[in-house]
Parts: sequence; C-alpha cells; structure tokens
Amino acid sequence: MDVAQLEARLRAIRVVPVIRTADPGAARDLVARLLDAGLDVLELTTTIPGWEEVARAVRDEHPQVGLGVGTIRSADDARRAIAVDAGFCVSPHLVPAARPVLDAAGVPFVEGGLTPTEVLEAAGRGIAKLFPAHVGGLGFLKSVLSVAPDARIVPTGGIPLEEVPRWLDAGAIAVGVGSDLGAPGDVAARMRRALGG
Repeated sequence: MDVAQLEARLRAIRVVPVIRTADPGAARDLVARLLDAGLDVLELTTTIPGWEEVARAVRDEHPQVGLGVGTIRSADDARRAIAVDAGFCVSPHLVPAARPVLDAAGVPFVEGGLTPTEVLEAAGRGIAKLFPAHVGGLGFLKSVLSVAPDARIVPTGGIPLEEVPRWLDAGAIAVGVGSDLGAPGDVAARMRRALGG
C-alpha cells in the first residue's frame, strides 16, 4: 500500500481504531469486534504484549485488512513492523531513525506531532498524525489547515466517537479513536449513531 492508497482507505473508513490493550487475547477479541462492525483499517500498537503474534494472526486470518502498526518509536520498531507485513506504520512523534527503514520497504509512515512545525513536517512527507489531538482541539486543526490546506492530517488522542464528524468537518482525512471503540457493546450501532448510515 502506498501513501495514496492509504489516504483513500482512510478517507473511506473515516475512523481508524487504535488498538491498545493489556494482553494479546483482548486485542484479538477487539479486532474481531471491529471487523464485524465493518472497520477494515486498524492500528495495532506496539504497547500490546505479544503484538507481533496478534499482527501475524490478523494478517493470516484477514489479509484484506489495512493493518497498521502504531507506536513506532525506533528503527527497530519499524523493522519488527515490516517483519509482520504491516501495511503502514504510525508514531506518536517524529522518528527520523525509522523513516529510511520504512521508506526502503515501501511502507507508508504516519508520523505524529503536536506543534505546527511537527505536524506540517510530517504532512510534508505524506500523512501526519495530530497527537494528542484533544490538547489543541478542533481550533488547532483548523488553524494548521488554514496555512496548509492540502495537509493530510489524522487527529488522534482523546477523541470520543461522537465527536468524529466535527473533526472530519474541520478537515481531518480520518480520525483515530481508541478506548471509545473498545468499550463493551455494539460497535456497529455506535458507529451508525455517531456517523450516520
């Protein structure tokens, strides 16, 4: 998957589940619930114990899934993500050491940032992650996009599902949602209430 293909998938799905659980079994259960709800682009974080096994299982059982590996913080993380056939990688901050590793493998890298310098630097290379998005809020995203309207930005961090439409209206190409999607109950029904359709 190249950056253009990733962007198209992100725009189509609108919500990117960020999977961060305490154990691999919970991660696999959550992946199944998210796939049942029609969410076929997922970010599986490296903070999950045994995340590589979970990623391999997702790849083997659901090859059509756009599998991202998140919380990439080093070149070694990037190499491990490539080894599990990640379709893209995500970081909460800029990680210069990971860039050449992922570039050489042809894996898109969504780097994170909070300041305009960080976010626009990341966006200049592809797609940026605004993190933690709740700190600056919608006004911050709008301000950044007012000076860089073509920047492709995915806000993530502290955003409840019901606020996703407001972030999309503000110019986000998609929105990362974590704990709210992992809550008990019918994920598909919550998605319909939040996004319509």
